[in-house]
Amino acid sequence: MRSVVLVLAVWLAGLGAAAQFGKISVAWDLLAVRYEGASPVALGLIVSVVGVVGLVFGTTAGLILARLGARRVMVGCLAAGAAVSLVQAGLPGYGAMLVLRVVEGFSHLGIVVAAPVVIAGTATGRHQGLAMTLWSSFFGLTYAILAVLAPPVMAAGGVAALFLGHAGWMAAMAVLLAVLLPPDRAAAAEGPRRGLLARHLAIYASPRIGAVGLGFVFYTMIYVAVLTLVPPLLPEAQRVAVAALMPLSSIIVSLTLGVWALRVVPAVRLAQLGYMAGAAGAALFLLAPAAGALLLSGALGIAQGAHFAAIPQLNASAPDRAAAAGSIAQMGNLGTTTGTPVLAALLAAAGPAGVTLFALPLCLGGIAMHAWLTRRRRVIG
Repeated sequence: MRSVVLVLAVWLAGLGAAAQFGKISVAWDLLAVRYEGASPVALGLIVSVVGVVGLVFGTTAGLILARLGARRVMVGCLAAGAAVSLVQAGLPGYGAMLVLRVVEGFSHLGIVVAAPVVIAGTATGRHQGLAMTLWSSFFGLTYAILAVLAPPVMAAGGVAALFLGHAGWMAAMAVLLAVLLPPDRAAAAEGPRRGLLARHLAIYASPRIGAVGLGFVFYTMIYVAVLTLVPPLLPEAQRVAVAALMPLSSIIVSLTLGVWALRVVPAVRLAQLGYMAGAAGAALFLLAPAAGALLLSGALGIAQGAHFAAIPQLNASAPDRAAAAGSIAQMGNLGTTTGTPVLAALLAAAGPAGVTLFALPLCLGGIAMHAWLTRRRRVIG
């Protein structure tokens, strides 16, 4: 029972981490008024700088986690996130807000790297796939929750009320996990220290540690881009419904069909099957855009959950799992940063067919990447 409570607590902390992105998105219009002198690019940086931190320091965070331990990282990053949101509630000037968002980026990164390691070590056996898939839902579910709760909160108390609520959530999660998480063990003695670049290269050279991140980047390039740019391409009568159903279908398929399939199919193979179904959805988009978009998003939900489930399946030790989680954070941020502008360029050049030209090769690329890494693991043993 304690393990179930711990997994749920870590997942709830993940909702707070996702809200570090989502709170800015839902408050965008009000923040644009507050920082009316800032250009659209400067305003966009308030959102994206959190992801840039993960892009630059993702695998570094995994290495640090292996040394400090999950409890220190989780509790410290949640506390830091609470403090940052508390200060942000005062709506400081643009420069100060940007600095706070950089700090928030490190807080976010520590949580999303440590959480899957804790969950993988807590949930074992047949429940591990369910637990890892549940964790994978934290981002999309947070956006859905904020879409419902944030407007009335801001109507009552403005952006400050939203940020104060987030600060309270993060603080509560820090206290809860300080109680639930076991003390960190002393770090194992290391061999000769290697440079940071050498450590990064070693992670991605490993067909086990780096495999999850190298496969996950194809998912993240597609997912955020299609959620953002596909709904405006659809007929107005379908637009609102499809925009709401795309993230929901991803979460529902992941937590139902995806969890069931993980009991009978290895996680890497399931990720490939998810990409295969996604490729079918990308092709279907040419004939039936709404149906193709829903099939693509649902299939990507399977790929998403399978990648997180692959962390413990491919990596037995906590340090290797931490490094793999860091690679997911780094490659995930690379995908979300690059996917949307690439799809936007293809849509400008090819119209709606750009969705197929974009998503189909990426789905096939994810299948091919995992096939290559699987062969490497068989050779190495």
